[in-house]
Amino acid sequence: MTFKANCWRVVQFFTIYLTFSIACNSNSEKGDRANGIQEDPNPPNINYKVVNVFPHDTTAYTEGLLVHKGFVYEATGHTNSYPSSRSMFGIVNLSDGSIDRKVEIDKNKYFGEGIAFLNNRIFQLTDTTRIGFIYDEKTLKKLGSFNYEGEGWGLTANDSYLLMSNGSSNIYYRDPSTFKIVKTLGVRDNNGPVQNINELELIKGYVYANQWLTDYILKIDTITGTVVGRLDLSSLKKESKMKYPFAEETNGIAYDSVTNKIYVTGKLWPTIYEIQFEH
Repeated sequence: MTFKANCWRVVQFFTIYLTFSIACNSNSEKGDRANGIQEDPNPPNINYKVVNVFPHDTTAYTEGLLVHKGFVYEATGHTNSYPSSRSMFGIVNLSDGSIDRKVEIDKNKYFGEGIAFLNNRIFQLTDTTRIGFIYDEKTLKKLGSFNYEGEGWGLTANDSYLLMSNGSSNIYYRDPSTFKIVKTLGVRDNNGPVQNINELELIKGYVYANQWLTDYILKIDTITGTVVGRLDLSSLKKESKMKYPFAEETNGIAYDSVTNKIYVTGKLWPTIYEIQFEH
């Protein structure tokens, strides 16, 4: 057999081998899908039920929601589209939806964003001005400010660190004394990095995050950054818009670790919902 003929036989062999391998792999994948086996399934929907409904201030452009020492706090921003909106935070009166203003910043300079309590202090973000403010929890006296790169969106805290979002696919753990980043958690689902991470809340070791421009709240594993579930609040948004046509996107989740209650709302919504789900 000549050298050329030998080479041709080798080429024929590998062509047949590759064709056979591809066909087998294709059949194997079809079989796996038929058996319900997926390597990277979509994050499962988390079923929830509404257990209570409370009024909400329809001038409140919600940027943060949390429970601290039994009180529901809300942080809001000002947008020129709604002149009555304000950049502030305060305690929500669940009987009538009014907000007992505690701190207000100049809405002509700053767009108020998320807040968090840690070490007897309150931390407040602003949107695009790259500055945040620190207040004494008891007196509400301003203690100082801090700076960061990019935008400031959502904020929450564990026992040691502040957790901050900026609209990207990352959640940043920051030292509350220096505000330096000590850990970056990249949020991913089966399609890759998940953008527009917004308002944050910690519930039993998981981060729950509103995803801006959607009606989803994502349940995120704090070790891997993987989205392990999601709540679809589109029905609540639809109901809110029926009550108040100017209601905008879903934003705001608060957890009371003492009573195990969870509250959700949205920007300019007429309602705060108490919801219940396995967590």
